[in-house]
Formats: sequence, C-alpha cells, structure tokens
Amino acid sequence: GGKQYKVEQGHNIKIEKLEAKQGDEVVFDNVLLLHKENDLKIGAPLVADAKVIGKVLQQFKGEKQIIFKYKPKKRYKKKNGHRQNYTLVKISQI
Repeated sequence: GGKQYKVEQGHNIKIEKLEAKQGDEVVFDNVLLLHKENDLKIGAPLVADAKVIGKVLQQFKGEKQIIFKYKPKKRYKKKNGHRQNYTLVKISQI
C-alpha cells in the first residue's frame, strides 16, 4: 500500500498482494493523473469518474531478503528471511 504506479492499457504491473483470486477483475478508482493522446487531466487530488480496470494473472512471492543481525564480541547473531507476496495484474481498460 501507499504506492503510485504509472500504467498503460495492455501492460502488466507487479503490486503488493491484493485479496483477489486468479482471474478476478479488480478496479482501481484512485486515479491521480489521466493522459490520453492530447488530453491531460490532473486530479485535485483525484480525477473524477476515472478508473483503471485490470485482471489478476497470478499471486506469487518475490525473492528472498536476508535479514542478519550481529553484535560483535557478544556471541549474538540472528538470521531471518522474508519473501514479500505480490500480485501480477494485467491492465485491460483505463
């Protein structure tokens, strides 16, 4: 959450996990800027009546991030890993 994405129709975007199943349609209605050919609309803060429709292609996990904590001379070390969940969405309509 809390991220902004530049999208185009027909493109795929990787976003943080959405609670949607594969094949579901998702609607993003918080559009900040809309640009079509020679028409540019800037929201204040959002563009009215603008939405982006996409289809969930898959749910997957990203690469493993290693977290290693170490304190010298104290025999303390701790190693953890984390894999972020992502959703791949194909933008079908703007």
